Amino acid sequence: MGLSKRFPDRDEVAAVRADAEQLEPGATADAKRRVAGRVMARRDMGKLVFLDLVDRSGRIQLICPAERTGELDLHLGDVVGVSGSPARSRRGEPSLQVDELELLASIRTPLPDTFHGLTDTEQRYRKRYLDLLMNDESRDDAVKRARMVSAIRTYLDGAGFVEVETPILQPRYGGGFAEPFVTHSELLDSDLYLRIADELYLKRLIVGGLEKVYELAKDFRNESYSYKHSPEFTQVEWYEAYADYKDTAARMKELVAYAAEATLGGTKTTFRGHDIDLSQFQEVRFVEALDAHGVWTRDEAELRAKLTEAGVDVSSDRTWSQLADHAYSHFVEPELIQPTIVYDWPIELSPFARTTDGDETLVERFEAVVAGMEFANAFSELNDASEQAQRFAMQESERKAGDAEAEPGDPDYVEALSYGMPPTGGIGIGIDRLAMVLLGRDSIRDVILFPALRSRD
Repeated sequence: MGLSKRFPDRDEVAAVRADAEQLEPGATADAKRRVAGRVMARRDMGKLVFLDLVDRSGRIQLICPAERTGELDLHLGDVVGVSGSPARSRRGEPSLQVDELELLASIRTPLPDTFHGLTDTEQRYRKRYLDLLMNDESRDDAVKRARMVSAIRTYLDGAGFVEVETPILQPRYGGGFAEPFVTHSELLDSDLYLRIADELYLKRLIVGGLEKVYELAKDFRNESYSYKHSPEFTQVEWYEAYADYKDTAARMKELVAYAAEATLGGTKTTFRGHDIDLSQFQEVRFVEALDAHGVWTRDEAELRAKLTEAGVDVSSDRTWSQLADHAYSHFVEPELIQPTIVYDWPIELSPFARTTDGDETLVERFEAVVAGMEFANAFSELNDASEQAQRFAMQESERKAGDAEAEPGDPDYVEALSYGMPPTGGIGIGIDRLAMVLLGRDSIRDVILFPALRSRD
């Protein structure tokens, strides 16, 4: 007869362990419980065998007397189901006194050395299943990330947003500055792009009267890896009619605190060596931040000279906007440790934002930064079709000047705007980056279960 196909009516290990913890050392409860999981340690003591059983919820010691369980032909890593009574060993270890043990799956490849776990970082990413098996911390991270995502949904659903799905395969890509992945549709006999953002479709839904929409989405950018960049990543974008970037900033702060509470039980975390409090955001204007470093000017040649003098390599910066962005990422962003909102950006860096009331050259945009890493980007959305067409044209001139990542333009989106879009606040928050902050992980690969990796060959 083969191995059982199911093991019903089981309890989580953590629940049985909690029962066992109530007992006096040496005592056994009358109640019978069933647990299942993986055998991760074995100690033979004459007629008694002690096993460590691990499931998703935790670990418990199994006490297996030979007269009840017989000889145990088990290997480390085998999956078993057991029934017995919660107990505490004489040494006080919460345990299960086993009556019956059933083998449910046999291990064929030996586990890595259990004492050291799986410590080779590259191996952990390539064989995430082993990482999760061997490292309690990795399992905990996976569950906490899931809890964070659930909390984000709960917050937005509770605020009256509608969760929607928009195309991943797009005839035009847009909504950000990035190189796309290109694929081909046999049906349409045309190239399609994997989306770099969800923005332009979500705003079409605002035009359509859905008023408050969000999407938790995979997006794709055909670019290199860094500690905070992955070619395939997750973000949440939301758009809210009759709101602006200040309303969006207030909502973003609420959502981040809510997600932190749900994930960590509080708003304090340690990220990249810094103690961070996600309930407190400071604010600074983009122009003032650059000015404080002596690198603010609207003159391209002057800005190039200032950056060169400061030792910044600007050889690949073709335009003023690239220079300004480089100045920001070099001088300003790295020193923003506590959560910070950087607001009112130059119009050249933000083709989809409305201009500020006081200055036509600045737009109502903010980025949220923590420990030198941007994790959110938001706008008072541009809702004038003719101005949007002009902005696309401005981006086209940036493309011609050598900026391959400039916005390519989307006439259908301009047409959608021509039917009238209410004033709207919109934002994108990097889910992977927020997970890095909450879980205190320095690399984006640590919070993505199966990160993209180079081939071994």
